[in-house]
Amino acid sequence: MNITAPARLGHVQVTLEETDKLHVLHPKSVIAFQGMPQNREDRVMDLAGMYRKRKMIRSLFHGPSELVIGLPPGCSLETMEIDEHSDLLFDFRHVIFFSDGMKLKSVIQKLKNAWITKEFVRMRFSGPGTLGLITAGDIKAIPLHPDRPLFVEAGALVAYPGTASIRLSVYGNKLASQHMNVQWEITGSGPVLIQTGSHDAVLEAQLQNGGFIKRLLREVLPFGSVYIK
Repeated sequence: MNITAPARLGHVQVTLEETDKLHVLHPKSVIAFQGMPQNREDRVMDLAGMYRKRKMIRSLFHGPSELVIGLPPGCSLETMEIDEHSDLLFDFRHVIFFSDGMKLKSVIQKLKNAWITKEFVRMRFSGPGTLGLITAGDIKAIPLHPDRPLFVEAGALVAYPGTASIRLSVYGNKLASQHMNVQWEITGSGPVLIQTGSHDAVLEAQLQNGGFIKRLLREVLPFGSVYIK
């Protein structure tokens, strides 16, 4: 199996050899397929899978074939090789495909964490096999420390080791903790995977609408929002 993700072109091309099989969890993301029609089999997901993905169908693609998977704007795809001893727990929403033969296990989250983050289940994949992850921006691995906590914005956390200590928190002084999104506080050993795309809507708006001076003039001058673009 060969996977090619051209930089900034918004798609991924997957080439499957004769013996390759690939499970795609977002079938509608497949925008082109070259192969025999019978090389695609859509299947109804089990109840747990339907709940996690809020989808009813997943597709199994056989080789020899090629498929093109479209990506949402600003998103990228990262592939990971997963061995049989992997203990990483993934947010299933980021998983777009995985190779045939991999095993999946559901891990129920603590009620308090699940209530705030809306993540009731995380998934442990065991290989050997290939996992395709779709993320906002790129994906970055950060090593954990047993005593020095790592704080990660809840919406940016893609995966963490099953042996890690994890809880919801904030950090910094009182002002900082009052003006930040909920954070995961994580300690332990092994890598944490995060998506690096910005979640700061205010920052994005500022970048699109100009700098501080322009924003100030729009607010203080009569009809400033009309004349100052």
